[in-house]
Parts: sequence; C-alpha cells; structure tokens
Amino acid sequence: MADLSSVHGLHEALDDVQIVDCREQYEWDAGRIQGALHIPLNDVMGGVGTDVLDIAKPVAVICRSGNRSELAAMMLTARGFDATNVEGGMEDWAAAGYEFSAPD
Repeated sequence: MADLSSVHGLHEALDDVQIVDCREQYEWDAGRIQGALHIPLNDVMGGVGTDVLDIAKPVAVICRSGNRSELAAMMLTARGFDATNVEGGMEDWAAAGYEFSAPD
C-alpha cells in the first residue's frame, strides 16, 4: 500500500482506499477528488457519516491544507478505522496537477 499521508501516495492508491473530504460545503462545491465522500469535520467529530465507510478498507482523510483532516483522521482512528491524514490536502493535490471534479 502506498503512503497515504502524501497526495502522491494517495494518487497511487485511489482504487484501494476510501477518501473522506472533511472540508466545508463551499470548499467541496469548488472541487473535489472523484469518488471522495463529503463528511465535514464537525460531522466526523460527532460520528455522523461513519456508517457509510467500510471499516475493513483504509481511509484517507483530506481537507484544504491538512489541519482539519488531521483531527478527522484521529477521530476515525479512535472509532476503529485505519485512517490517515493526507498532509498538504487539496492545495498539494492541485499543485501536483492531479484531477479533481466540480459541478458544472
């Protein structure tokens, strides 16, 4: 398994992981990684949304820069998930030139 703590590792492992995007709605609407699940940080902290995650599959947690996702990853780990914070977040994802989707 690739190192999910970097955007490069996440990009290599896209087919093998679940991605949780814990940014706010307006950030999510601006662009996201295809296939990511949107569970804002406050929801993650409250346990909302974990019912849609597979406990047996690794989770990569991403936000804009890696700060909120660090908290979310710790909370998911405490709930039994194999969760990793993607350091640098969507800023690094975009800087690396990786694709992201946005609504029309």
